[in-house]
Amino acid sequence: MTVTKEHILEQLSRVKGPDLEGDIVSLGLISDIFIGEEKVIFSITVPAERAQELEPLRQAAEQVVRDIDGVKDVLVALTAEKEASQSLETAPPKPAMQNPAGKPQQQRPTATAQQSSQPQGIPGIKHIIAVASGKGGVGKSTTSVNLALGLQDLGLKVGILDADIYGPSMPRLLGIKGKPQPVDADGKILQPMDGFGLKVMSIGFLVDEETPMIWRGPMVISALNQMMKEVAWGELDVLVVDMPPGTGDAQLTMAQQVPLAGAVIVSTPQDLALIDARKGLNMFKKTNVPILGIVENMSYHMCPKCGHRTDIFGHGGAEKEATKLGVRFLGAVPLHITIREKSDAGEPVVVSEPDGVHAKLYKRMAETIWQRLDGSKAKDAKPAPKIIFESDDEENESND
Repeated sequence: MTVTKEHILEQLSRVKGPDLEGDIVSLGLISDIFIGEEKVIFSITVPAERAQELEPLRQAAEQVVRDIDGVKDVLVALTAEKEASQSLETAPPKPAMQNPAGKPQQQRPTATAQQSSQPQGIPGIKHIIAVASGKGGVGKSTTSVNLALGLQDLGLKVGILDADIYGPSMPRLLGIKGKPQPVDADGKILQPMDGFGLKVMSIGFLVDEETPMIWRGPMVISALNQMMKEVAWGELDVLVVDMPPGTGDAQLTMAQQVPLAGAVIVSTPQDLALIDARKGLNMFKKTNVPILGIVENMSYHMCPKCGHRTDIFGHGGAEKEATKLGVRFLGAVPLHITIREKSDAGEPVVVSEPDGVHAKLYKRMAETIWQRLDGSKAKDAKPAPKIIFESDDEENESND
């Protein structure tokens, strides 16, 4: 049976709106419906201050769509327009309401209480690390996948989560085709894909490569939470998270809601990139996430024919910045055609040329990162602090 937008809207019209007035379709709350290969993704627009209490409404909408013949998986998010001047700390408590089933709902903890609590881990995963950059286009995804493979080369069980919703790269970088399959009868838990032994999840597996992800922040955050917590990761020593570029809501949510064991910052040597990298580094410091080190990508260009070296973006800027900020400098990766060609072909250099000079660079960095992780103690972890959001500006730069 072909699933159509009209059929989905017909089913959603059965779900009552907030406070049991009207239905979510006639009230104009449904937006962004995406249908693709037995997967349905859409959002429900609700007032920002009521997002927590309207969770039963989201669940009801998800269930009626899941019951449609031909639908195997559903992703539903509550989106909201949040006032820029209102912080998580000053949001007023809301009275209890009735859920879509007509039963009184107990009020949930406020956002402030949730933010100040210790973030919960993902069962089976020992360490979660973020690979981040202040801006797109610095080679963060290429670095992420090669570091993940370098960690795997140490004999570790490793997964990689492509958290860059607007510019997912893992399907191309790892040469993976196909769709994740559900592992439970309800279709809520997905089996991660496999790439050279890595367990991999990306929004790129669920949507067409050329489909633009025109989503607002809350829907992105919902998608990230589902890819983290509704995936059968199994037992992993390390989950590498390829973060979106920038320091917006998605990045702060990851830092706040996931117990990150550390972060790796990727930058090019040029001053503009370092300014943005510094912002990313400071964001993690403010959220009590340890900085595992800085990688200087595209550090220099070595002509493959004559061996002449050119510092196209300058050289050594990231190392100087690491020294200045008192964090570890993990290494300098050259701008080299082999890395680019192998990445585009879905054959990262760590597996396609394991004894090559570039693979050795990534492996050495991975070893340094693991030594830091293996020596860390869970008791040293600090709870995430309260963050005041000053604005809703989102950084939609795509990563290479």
